[in-house]
Amino acid sequence: MKILIVTQWFDPEPTFKGLLFAKELVKAGHEVEVITGFPNYPGGMVYDGYSIKFHSKEVIDGVIIHRVPLYPAHDSSAIKRIANYISFAASSCLCGLFSVSRPDVIYSYHPPLTTALSATLISLFRRAPLVVDIQDLWPDTLAATGMLNNKKALSLIEVFCQLVYKRASKVVVLSPGFKKRLQERGVPVSKLEVIYNWCDEEALEGGVESTLRLPNNGRLNLLFAGNLGNAQGLPSIIDAADILQSKQANINIVFLGAGIAKDKAVQQAKELALDNVYFLPRVPMQEVGGLLKKADILLVHLTDDELFSITIPSRTQAYLAIGKPIVMGVNGDASDLIKQAKAGVSCKANNSTSLANALITLVNKSAEERGVMGSNALNFYQSELAVAVGVKKFISVFEEVKR
Repeated sequence: MKILIVTQWFDPEPTFKGLLFAKELVKAGHEVEVITGFPNYPGGMVYDGYSIKFHSKEVIDGVIIHRVPLYPAHDSSAIKRIANYISFAASSCLCGLFSVSRPDVIYSYHPPLTTALSATLISLFRRAPLVVDIQDLWPDTLAATGMLNNKKALSLIEVFCQLVYKRASKVVVLSPGFKKRLQERGVPVSKLEVIYNWCDEEALEGGVESTLRLPNNGRLNLLFAGNLGNAQGLPSIIDAADILQSKQANINIVFLGAGIAKDKAVQQAKELALDNVYFLPRVPMQEVGGLLKKADILLVHLTDDELFSITIPSRTQAYLAIGKPIVMGVNGDASDLIKQAKAGVSCKANNSTSLANALITLVNKSAEERGVMGSNALNFYQSELAVAVGVKKFISVFEEVKR
């Protein structure tokens, strides 16, 4: 098959369905072309070695990559963010209509919605079936994160979402909860397919040794790695550390990464005079795997929001692939996944007491018992969530819509 991937985010930017996905499709014998922008996410600045042009074409491991111009921005400015989204939608649509060969299948990675709208137009004019991969449930995510609160604007976005769902031959979602929510919005169940995300296995396994070190004070190390934003519920984690310190629990809580909520969390830990909380700076993905492997327990945590209960945070797959026991501080689908894998313990989202109790439960288990949980995590990832498993499912979807 000739597969056209339309995605605003692509390597070297961090993304779930980037070059790794495209290369796996090529390995399976398919021709792959990608339409993407010039890399600028998450900093909003074009990466070194790139400059915005009308059109740039490169080939990496058999994957043909078309880069098109966009307004680089990724900050709190709604106007700049809209300009970023719309500029890519326009240029990617033109590229899809005039610069790529006619595809058998078009695959669109969402968010943002504008990318799916561009792919919808390409699909219409090139007469090719469209598969849309929904990673963020718009407009729900926009309202939940505070990015957009205007009800009329949210309603308009919902109209465009319905347009995309109607045009798409298949809508792939990352969790059973997403599937249920879209069914409730009128998307036929025959169009919906659940395919769990995978992690960047190459980066985790083929990484480099980090110069950073986890604490070496005789305690177990719980590691929370990734974006440290408001959605991650850092205040509750710090409060849990306070409870653990008062109970003299044999565990450290280590944060690895950066984000808008980090400074307040550092201040909170200082005010509580905590000796069991550590902050490490953000490191390249190639260094994260080694640090995760050196941890004893890994934490996934989000605030208590209805939307988060039907999603699977991206940390989950990476943590399972590392093969360590997991504390899942997210309600709903993510918690169910850890229970199914028998890979750790769950606690209530954004509840410091529940989190502290879950950690004490793991601390009180033997090293052998925690080791079994870690083995369960790795086995579950390899059998249910690995790249090879997910790509095989996507190819089946592509073949189905092509027929």
